This record gives sequence, C-alpha cells and structure tokens, in this order.
Amino acid sequence: MKAAAPRPVWLLQALFGWLHLALTAPSVYLWLGLPLVMRQHGWSGTAIGLFQLAGLPALIKFALAAPVEARSANGQPRYRAWALALCLAYAAVLLALGWQQLLAERLWLFGLAFAAALAATWADIPVSALAIRLLPASERMRAGGVRAAALSLGAIVGGGLMLLMQAKWGWRAPFLCLAGALALGALLLAWVVRHEPGDAPSPLLLPAPKAGLAAMVRGYGAQPGAWRWTLVLVSYFPFIGAAWFYLKPLMLDHGFAPAQAALLAGMGGGVVAALAGAASPLLTRRLGTRRALPLYAGCNVAALALLAAVIAAGAPAPGLVAAVACVAAAMGASSACVFGLMMQFARPRWQAFDYGLQASLFAASRMLVPLAAGVALDALGAAAMLTGLTVAAALAWVWALRCAGDGWASATA
Repeated sequence: MKAAAPRPVWLLQALFGWLHLALTAPSVYLWLGLPLVMRQHGWSGTAIGLFQLAGLPALIKFALAAPVEARSANGQPRYRAWALALCLAYAAVLLALGWQQLLAERLWLFGLAFAAALAATWADIPVSALAIRLLPASERMRAGGVRAAALSLGAIVGGGLMLLMQAKWGWRAPFLCLAGALALGALLLAWVVRHEPGDAPSPLLLPAPKAGLAAMVRGYGAQPGAWRWTLVLVSYFPFIGAAWFYLKPLMLDHGFAPAQAALLAGMGGGVVAALAGAASPLLTRRLGTRRALPLYAGCNVAALALLAAVIAAGAPAPGLVAAVACVAAAMGASSACVFGLMMQFARPRWQAFDYGLQASLFAASRMLVPLAAGVALDALGAAAMLTGLTVAAALAWVWALRCAGDGWASATA
C-alpha cells in the first residue's frame, strides 16, 4: 500500500488538540461541572469526592495500553484503528448517559460515569501514542502546551458552556453535544491520518515485542532519571488540580450564583489556563526545563497560598476572582510542562505503554488528592483544606528543585 504524503506539523497539532479537547470536555463536565449541580441537589463534599472513584479506570491505563501495543501481522502498530474505535465507543457511552436525568439514580450515574471513564482512558492511549509517533521530538514540548490548552478549553466547554446548556435545555443536551464532538474528531482523524505510520529505525535496545507487563515496566524505568521524574509527575499537579476541582462548590458556599460560578471559574478560568498553557512552552524553551520545572511548581504554591488566604479572610468577590485567575494560570503552565515531559519519557516503539504507565500514576494522584481534600473540606472547612494543599504543593516544589539538576531535566531543556 502506498504511504500517504506526510501531513504538515501544524495540521497534526490542530488535530491532536481537537481530539484532546473532545476527549477531555466530557470528563470535565462529569467530574468538574456536575459537582456544581450535585451540590445544588444536596450532595455532600464527601459524596462528591467519592463520585471521583468512577474514574478508577484511569489507574489501570498501563494495562489498557498493553493490547494497544499489539502489532499487526507485518509488525506495525495499530494506534490509528484503536483511536477511531475507542473514540466512537466513548461517544456511545455519552449518549447512554444523556438518555435520562440520573442525579437521583446515583448507582446508575456512577456506573455509566465509570464506563465513560474507561472509554476516555482507553481512547487517550492510542491518540497520545499517535501524537508521539507522528510529531518530531522538537515539537513535543509544544504538543504539551497544545494539550494543556485543550484541557483548559475543556474546562471552558465542560465546566462552563455545558453547565449553561444543561441549565437552559436540560440534562440531555450537553451529552449530545459532547458525543458529536467525539464523532467529529474520529472523522478528522480518519481524514488527516490516512494510514498507520510505520516504526522508525532506532538505535535503542528495546524489549522483545511480546514482552510482558513487568518487562515493559522495567524497560521504562531503565531510562536515565525515569523514577525520579515519576515522583515529580505524581506530586507536581494534583494539589493545584484538587483546588480547581472544588473551586465552583466553594464559590457557591461563598454566595456566588451557579451561573456566576460557571462563568467565572468554568469559562473565565478556563481561558486563563488555556493562555498560560499555550505560552508555557515558549517560556520553557527560553528558560530550559531545568529552571522552568521548579518555577511552575513555585507558582502552584503561590496560587494555592493566595486562594487559602482569600477564603480564610472572607475577602470580597474581586479578591476571590483574582485568586481564581492565579490558580488557573498556575495550573495551565504546570500541566503543559508535565505533558511535554511525559512525551519525552515515551520510548520509540513503546509509546502507548510508556505514556499509559505515566498517565496511570498521574491519574492515581489526581484522584486520591481530591478524595482526601473532600473529607478535609467536610471535617475542617475550606480554609484548612486549602492550607493543607498549599503545604503539600510546597513539598512537591522542594522535590522539583532537587530534581532540576538531573541529567534528564537538562537533556530536555
């Protein structure tokens, strides 16, 4: 079969940006948007935190990546076929979620949300592996910025626009819209990536194609600095992410109307985070990863400290809006740096598994921290919860400072 002509880098970046947006927005709506509606319907902080357990499939992303790595008869990967099938399966689950209002049917809502998390988790693996395979190494930090911006736009869509749509047109409308975005993404992928790209020659010593999970994990860990980077990965983002998760419920508790919370945090904060995520790769290139990595971690600490102080002091609305903007900017910049480095630690021929392993660990921390924060919110109050997140983020900053001098940080500058 004749290979298709290579697509321009900008077109590939745009394609993967749309796919990440389409994959992210439903999850944002389910786990960041719906908590606002849940709070209105009497859900407690602990119940909202426990709902996050529907995202458990993200913890086994490394295992879901193993079948994605299965090769065709000629030894080539099938990331494109997996991506198309799983994006369409995800759309089907969203249509099932939107069939009827489920806030009073908590078990059904949890079960379908679990299925949505499974589809989203699985679909992200071949999509990201294709991005790593198709984009040049010089574009990976920019790809991290594109992904971070897509996540932030997902916050606008899932945490803002979909909430407004739900309030105006009811439960079903957001799920129909989100399913349509996924179907469009699958069509664009089929058009832009006509054929599966083959493996590029590599001088690296790679494990046998049929290596088991343990061997693949050892292969990932054999990369210089991999495990020190992994500890950075699991501690860098979840504390600022947990604050963002509870931001809209906290705004409700402090007198904001639901529409105001959706507009200010979901849409306004999403715009700020998207701009910060898009600008982060440029700053990272100028400073180098060695200096940018601890810089963004320090911004996380400062933003969390400001939010904790504003909540504790009961500051007026403008103060809280300013704190929300700072949290959004720190979250966008730090996530772009993390996603770019995740691509750097994905070995040739094992992009799906290495990315899936890192994403599993990232998801575990991102899930457990909001759960603990929800318990702290109910038991100790918002100010104490945010103070605890600030202290934990400060410890992560110290570790990032220690790791910034490692060879892998300098090599990825």
